[in-house]
Amino acid sequence: MTDRQLLIESGRLWTRTEVLARPCPVPRKAGVYAWFFRKIPPGIPTDDCFRCGDLTLLYVGISPKKPPLNGKSPSRQCLLNRVRYHFRGNAEGSTLRLTLGCLLSERLGIELRRVGSGRRMTFGPGEQRLSEWMAANALVRWVTHPRPWELEEELIAELSLPLNLDQNERHPFYPVLHGIRHVAKDRARELPIGHET
Repeated sequence: MTDRQLLIESGRLWTRTEVLARPCPVPRKAGVYAWFFRKIPPGIPTDDCFRCGDLTLLYVGISPKKPPLNGKSPSRQCLLNRVRYHFRGNAEGSTLRLTLGCLLSERLGIELRRVGSGRRMTFGPGEQRLSEWMAANALVRWVTHPRPWELEEELIAELSLPLNLDQNERHPFYPVLHGIRHVAKDRARELPIGHET
């Protein structure tokens, strides 16, 4: 079975509770992760998306990112760091959380705000509501891979992944999602700095 098949079509899907448990089941290795959802945030086209029972694949990500070509040190992140952060971090450090929060802002009653010095943007107290929504609706599966950026590129080219922006300009939802995130960031810049949680 190929890495693509292992990631997309087979293997266990893990919940937030399981991923945040100790010991954590996510390996401290390089790889690709795939996010499947029970409920779909409003407006996302899913007709061409891969389904696993009642779950829909909407996003893939990698850790670490591709090493820079400018001589800077490569990322020391691993699957464990990234998957756990998506489940419990904030919108500043997780593009998945930023996207989900922007799409669910009305439904969850949350809003992107500048926090701290004003350079960072999160959903403030709303991050907890977003985490609760993910606990109920998001499941993840991963596969280790020595060069995860290569598998990610292949998956984005072959699958309909409406929540991916990077390398996914061809997707019909790309301009919509890009616009929604842009409007949320512009609005956050206009508002006073919020409280960090």
